[in-house]
Amino acid sequence: MSVPSSVDLSPADIYRARARLDGRVCRTPLVEAPVLSALAGTPVYLKLETVQPTGSFKLRGATNALARLAKTGCARVVTASTGNHGRALAYAARALGIDATVCLSRLVPANKVDAVRALGAQVRVSGQSQDEAEHEALRLAREEGFAYVPPFDDPFVIAGQGTIGLEIVEALPDVANIVVPLSGGGLFAGIALAAKSANRAIGLTGVTLARGAAMHASLAAGKPVLVEELDTLADSLGGGIGLDNRYTYALTRELIDQTVLLDEASIARAIVHAYRHERLVVEGAAAVGMAAVLDRVLPAERIERGPLVLVVTGANIGMDLHRRLIAADGSQTKSQSSSRTTR
Repeated sequence: MSVPSSVDLSPADIYRARARLDGRVCRTPLVEAPVLSALAGTPVYLKLETVQPTGSFKLRGATNALARLAKTGCARVVTASTGNHGRALAYAARALGIDATVCLSRLVPANKVDAVRALGAQVRVSGQSQDEAEHEALRLAREEGFAYVPPFDDPFVIAGQGTIGLEIVEALPDVANIVVPLSGGGLFAGIALAAKSANRAIGLTGVTLARGAAMHASLAAGKPVLVEELDTLADSLGGGIGLDNRYTYALTRELIDQTVLLDEASIARAIVHAYRHERLVVEGAAAVGMAAVLDRVLPAERIERGPLVLVVTGANIGMDLHRRLIAADGSQTKSQSSSRTTR
């Protein structure tokens, strides 16, 4: 398969990442989802990154990047994050004896801020967006000598996330389509590179927000562009991709087959579906693949080709928010039932 000539990354890097991650991260389960399978008319499987020690896939990329830095004698790292990458970096840094500082914007939910602090990292809350938090992280790297670990646009981070793709094609060799939450593109690029290297015919769909979808807007524009970061249930999908993006934009542009946009109501329904039918507590960004199936927005010609895998990226939703979504759905269901009985 072809990889953009400007991108210094290959499938071999993903195999090297897997060796670094051995014993440090979980090989996560791939489980069939009967309700979604019946709805889609094809076997649907869930790749459950929710079981990682930090509750999301981000541990793979952060660990791969830090394991490489540890060998150079690096003592201090800094990053910017919408929450999950910061938590993963804090966890990996503590395991490797490295001091970590995580810059977060004011849009990051309190539960994710608290989780980063609980792992021993220094937290700096700066600005109203991921981009502003990143500016602070880059300032610390430039002025105070921290090593900067990007949340997605980094070959070691991408390769770490790509190990998910290896696990999928090994566990399900006849997989026809993989649906991946799409934000900065590190997860998508890594999985797509691994999967399409194994079988170019595997379809790769990126699912993202209808509000503030930076990678989708950049692909449409033909170059990285700025978008406004808005409050959303899928907070992990927020933020820009960087106007000077070096890796994920080119890889995503080369490897993506389609993009699907979802509104907030669809994401909420999918969070509820995950809880009621899959017995999973998931955050909004992790629910978008299920939302695409529930909303029937994946093209029939792709679904008919064979088994479909949805990457379920994380479980780090605030529990108060989760309870409100479940309760609101229950109230709506009771209201509809009462209306039918009255008629």
